[in-house]
Amino acid sequence: MAASIFAAVPASPPVAVFKLTADFREDSDSRKVNLGVGAYRTDEGQPWVLPVVKKVEQMIANDNSLNHEYLPILGLPEFRANASRIALGDDSPAIKDKRVGSVQSLGGTGALRIGAEFLRRWYNGNNNTATPVYVSTPTWENHNSVFMDAGFKDIRTYHYWDAAKRGLDLQGLLNDLEKAPEFSIFILHACAHNPTGTDPTPEQWKQIAAVMKRRNLFPFFDSAYQGFASGSLEKDAWAVRYFVSEGFELFCAQSFSKNFGLYNERVGNLTVVGKDADNVQRVLSQMEKIVRTTWSNPPSQGARIVATTLASPQLFDEWKGNVKTMADRVLLMRSELRSRLEALGTPGTWNHITEQIGMFSFTGLNPKQVEYMVKEKHIYLMASGRINMCGLTTKNLDYVAKSIHEAVTKIQ
Repeated sequence: MAASIFAAVPASPPVAVFKLTADFREDSDSRKVNLGVGAYRTDEGQPWVLPVVKKVEQMIANDNSLNHEYLPILGLPEFRANASRIALGDDSPAIKDKRVGSVQSLGGTGALRIGAEFLRRWYNGNNNTATPVYVSTPTWENHNSVFMDAGFKDIRTYHYWDAAKRGLDLQGLLNDLEKAPEFSIFILHACAHNPTGTDPTPEQWKQIAAVMKRRNLFPFFDSAYQGFASGSLEKDAWAVRYFVSEGFELFCAQSFSKNFGLYNERVGNLTVVGKDADNVQRVLSQMEKIVRTTWSNPPSQGARIVATTLASPQLFDEWKGNVKTMADRVLLMRSELRSRLEALGTPGTWNHITEQIGMFSFTGLNPKQVEYMVKEKHIYLMASGRINMCGLTTKNLDYVAKSIHEAVTKIQ
């Protein structure tokens, strides 16, 4: 027989975070700890189904009026409206002026992809493959891939992380904004920057917005952790709402994986804010065409869970309490890890552990120290030194802190 027509296909390297989890599962050492997984875990190290989600799932199961007919192409209307409402706020003038639209998507990644595909086709003209797209250094690895796969040819980076001071490089960021060509697209993390956990302050966001407005730069927010980062929906949406108040047209990709614990339901939304209702409706008409040939029609279960929860004042309050439970546990693990490292006299400063926010912390460990942690201590974390704070528990904190201390002390 002839050789396979797929014979020349090279094997792609595995996705790092999933490879890390696979390696963790195969490790038989009783001390092993997984600090790589991008999902919430309880203090017992287990996934958590939010109590409000369990309640709403029962409500949906018992609702005989529901069926499995197709949703509209753009998604469940009540989900889309409520998702955009929590991003922009109940009193958002943009919503009142009817210059907000949205698209239900397959998770936050799907929202990014639909937005990227639209921008490549229609942003500031058409066929915009040469428009520069800027992502932070570092950023979530999918940002680069999504925009490249959508056809953008010029993916650039902007300064963000200052490794020396383990914080935000604001001046470098502002300089890059100033130098970027007009109408460039900037991917901005709305809160809980992944992977650094370092966010601009409101005053710094104001400086960023001022330059972006003057330079005619387009903000594309990625909001994956609203409520989960600080425990406050309002605080975590501050940047997006401020940019809207400043008159920006913008996109905001929303994910409900983390803040609802609906990881495998793939619940996302792309919020579109335009100058007026007419512009938004034309944008949505083009996005509808993109969705039609991408997934054609979105799934309903996760969207119904979110929509039902957000539309009911009682369920909404219960959900906010559930989200605060998760956020508070992360904040506790941050303070506990920092206090242990400082008590051990671990070389360096560790205040960044508590100054960062959200699920992830950029520890400052270098690749050799990470390798030591994995191979010698069976503690699994990303090569960048990023750890998921939810992987820490009251049972493994001492072991992890001592292992970090060893790694920093022994390995330079």
